[in-house]
Amino acid sequence: MDSAPTAEMSATPQSTPNHSAAPHNPFVQVPIEITVSVGKARPMVRELLRLAPDSVLVLDRRVADPVELYVGDKLIARGELEELEGAQAGQLAVRLTEVADVHGGL
Repeated sequence: MDSAPTAEMSATPQSTPNHSAAPHNPFVQVPIEITVSVGKARPMVRELLRLAPDSVLVLDRRVADPVELYVGDKLIARGELEELEGAQAGQLAVRLTEVADVHGGL
């Protein structure tokens, strides 16, 4: 497997976020994009050129393996894929199992 960016992870589940840490900081309202990585594939170029609808691209992970969450190229957490129920039935979600130490400092 390729080397991926690393971050110090904590296996302790996080409770609700502490919004009082910076109540007047305007940046807390800025949305960010989180990318969830479910795996990687390393096909040969000839295999890539043969891809068509209904082709299957085999990844290096299994369905039950943890997924990784990134902001940019920074690993921020790991978790398990879940399918929501009720009004959001069929929607994918991630239950976090490890969270990076974001307070580790610069």
